[in-house]
Amino acid sequence: MPLPALAVSRRVQSLKPSVTVAFTNRAKDMQRAGQDVLSFAAGEPDFDTPPQIKESAIAALRAGQTKYMPTLGDPETRSVIARKIREENKIAGCTPEHIAIGSGGKHSLFVACHVLLDDPWTASGANGSAPIPTDQRPEVLLPVPSWVSYAPIAELAGGKIVELQTGPDNDFKITPDQLRKAITPRSRLLILNSPSNPCGTMYSPDELKALAKVVADAARTIAPGLVILSDEIYEKITFGGLPHFSIGADPEIADRVITLNGLSKAYAMTGWRVGYTAASGEFGLKFTKAMAVLQGQMSTNITSFVYPAIRTALTECAADVERMRLAFAKRAEVINARLSRVPGVRNVRATGAFYAFPDVSSHFGKTSKGGKKINSALEFSEALLVENLVAFVPGEDFGGCGKNHVRISFACSEEQINKGMDRFGEFVAGLR
Repeated sequence: MPLPALAVSRRVQSLKPSVTVAFTNRAKDMQRAGQDVLSFAAGEPDFDTPPQIKESAIAALRAGQTKYMPTLGDPETRSVIARKIREENKIAGCTPEHIAIGSGGKHSLFVACHVLLDDPWTASGANGSAPIPTDQRPEVLLPVPSWVSYAPIAELAGGKIVELQTGPDNDFKITPDQLRKAITPRSRLLILNSPSNPCGTMYSPDELKALAKVVADAARTIAPGLVILSDEIYEKITFGGLPHFSIGADPEIADRVITLNGLSKAYAMTGWRVGYTAASGEFGLKFTKAMAVLQGQMSTNITSFVYPAIRTALTECAADVERMRLAFAKRAEVINARLSRVPGVRNVRATGAFYAFPDVSSHFGKTSKGGKKINSALEFSEALLVENLVAFVPGEDFGGCGKNHVRISFACSEEQINKGMDRFGEFVAGLR
């Protein structure tokens, strides 16, 4: 059978665009057109990158550090990250050879999933004549609601998503029993994200240790290939009284945990595109070498003069990180209080990251003041943006109960939060 003319691949046709990016871009377009839109869509700190980080990159650029670098990063920078992982995250045995630096957390996630999961075509045989049936693909256990990119990236790599449902009643966290029941011989990857995007909540150390025990038990019995990918990009943005804990620090499962992190959130470096993975032990070495092979056929190294900036961020900027964390903590107090006073809106108190994820479903079935029928989070968000010029992200693409929620990023000033909550309250009051 001849190939169709001028076609794009089925894998790309099957991908859904990021709803977060879509609403962020739409808000920016409206702002450029002169509309006073208040955007709470992007997960991007409003702080500038600390000056000493910038100066490190500028100095490197002026010194001529503009050439190719090793695929996973120069030894000095990988060494600094490894030391950070050992000393801060308490993940023992992590050496520079266990570190892979990529072009942002999303890129590192993409490469990691393709290293861990078998593509449905290439794994089917030498000639790729038939895809692997869905029920035979490696399973990716994903607590939902979750960040919108986990599922598409894992599916693109050949994984079958198995959703583990959470909700407001349990602060959007899975239980050990829930995880135990979900694990099968085909379970390959468990994705955890604490603090959570979009939920704004986090697991306690004891809760993570209980999940680790389930994985350790399953690895000895029915799922010997099960790996945890722990996304800890928001590890330093906590304010609910719970300390951050890296599940890779649990010695019983340390050799089957991949810790995903980066500099975008805690250091206000979203545009710098710096992500990394850390995976200790013998499997960690094997995994990281595979990351190098795949990344070497993709992007190779990140921008060469950024490496000194990474080292500066991780070794000299603790005070800047704490200053920003305290600001996020104050903003969380403001938005938690404001949302608690909006009729018909159920909110779980934000304790980490910089998101609120309120349930607005009690207003489904109503009509906005502008005549818009509201039957979903998407229609709710659309009407709020058009009529009251406030951009939230509808929750459908976060999975699970997300269809009843909207995500609000409070990575903005307290003034904007209060102004936005005023408009939000006016919108809700106008629903009939």
